[in-house]
Amino acid sequence: MDLQSYPKPDNLFEGLNGAEVDKEAGEKVWKECLALISRDVNTQSLKTWFEPIIPISLDAGKLLLKIPSQFFYDWLEEHYSALISAALTQVLGNSAGVEYAVQEDNPEDSPLPSSPKKLRSEESSVSKPPGGGSTMSPLASVQSAQRAIQTFLSPRYTFDNFIKGDSNQFARAAALAVANNPGGTSFNPLLIYGGVGLGKTHLVQAIGNHVLNHGKAKRVMYISSEKFTVEFVDAIQTDKMREFSNFYRSLDILIVDDIQFFSGKEKTQDNFFHTFNALHQLGKQIVLSCDKPPKELRGLDDRLISRFQSGLIADIQPPDLETRIAILRKKSMDDGIELAQDVIELLVSNVTSNIRELEGCLITLLARASLENKEIDVELAKDVVRSVIGEVRTHVTIEEIQRTVCDYLSIPEDLVRAKTRKQEIVNARQMAMYLCKELTNCSLKTIGLHFGGRDHSTVIHAYQTVEDLSKTDPKYRSIVQQLRSKIEMRAPLH
Repeated sequence: MDLQSYPKPDNLFEGLNGAEVDKEAGEKVWKECLALISRDVNTQSLKTWFEPIIPISLDAGKLLLKIPSQFFYDWLEEHYSALISAALTQVLGNSAGVEYAVQEDNPEDSPLPSSPKKLRSEESSVSKPPGGGSTMSPLASVQSAQRAIQTFLSPRYTFDNFIKGDSNQFARAAALAVANNPGGTSFNPLLIYGGVGLGKTHLVQAIGNHVLNHGKAKRVMYISSEKFTVEFVDAIQTDKMREFSNFYRSLDILIVDDIQFFSGKEKTQDNFFHTFNALHQLGKQIVLSCDKPPKELRGLDDRLISRFQSGLIADIQPPDLETRIAILRKKSMDDGIELAQDVIELLVSNVTSNIRELEGCLITLLARASLENKEIDVELAKDVVRSVIGEVRTHVTIEEIQRTVCDYLSIPEDLVRAKTRKQEIVNARQMAMYLCKELTNCSLKTIGLHFGGRDHSTVIHAYQTVEDLSKTDPKYRSIVQQLRSKIEMRAPLH
């Protein structure tokens, strides 16, 4: 195994081939550590984050462990550093220490972080990764081009565990295209926008993880606009603007999250404008995210907005029912729990527009069940929903929606299910379809069947029509809101 050390004063592999190094002792110590660690972590976490670790040696009280990637190291440092140290201290005493060898995978065979066990290459390089985790300034890496930069990417965010649905399909496809050919498509910059908790951060970080794990680029940086601003101010105060600019312009891929927070920061915007231009001219990939379309961002320089609009803009919409079910089912399975269908339906029916809120409900549900020793059932789920969003609402039926819309618009109820194309009937039918998709658990196919056997594409068209008209016509929007309020008022709270 050809092992090289990072340029640090203490060579992590000093004595690797010497008599003092004991591979068997290392394996024994790590086995004892795992036995202690297993008491404090669940089975899924143990399997994901500890089983892939391979003990290499024990040398003078220092346990050397081989881990799959830099991402893996960052995750251990952030979440399990204290746990590992405590276990090692208990096994070896207070003088014990741990160091890591980071596996360099063959790019073609490199596994995503979600499957860290699959180590392919026999060639490794030692890493005592810089700076102690994600709080390190990226400028700390400027002095040595040989050292790996701090990516700030979370190994949790991959394409494999991003649930695809109608609401995010286009954005995901664009992100994957960029990840497979960074800087080589016309999608530069790629800008993904959408509301809070819909998966923007997951998707842009998935690009970075995919690129690194498949050898598409080496120098990748994910950073929030706020952190970029802080680094910029620090560079000014410490007279390191040259280093700051050179660092960011040396990247292969720059991923900036929440660019709306550049608003009002004129000097930061000016610097980012020149950084953007430099990277773009070199054919380097730029990936951005924000909470609304660039043209709606306020407090940003027009020339910067123009740059943001020069590539591909993709949006993520609130997830539909089927996507919410798939997300919740995947999250629960990741935690080793299989939720009953009625529990899933209750949660996704009450949390409709924010994935983080849905995940929060799941975490609270699992915690309540564990801490209170309760069975996960509908009653416990209702308690959780009340604690998170304040109330639980029963299902609204398609028939109730049709009845309410037709009463309000003074239209015979049977006509919304008929084949007539009269404009007032079409308007009522589209509003009713929209509200059915918003307020029920029914699939698009089921909704279409309740409106005279229409195709699911008709429901999608109706939904988009109501959405568009609501944005441009205040009177129309008011009618839709009133109808929604009337229907929701008729659904009793539990």
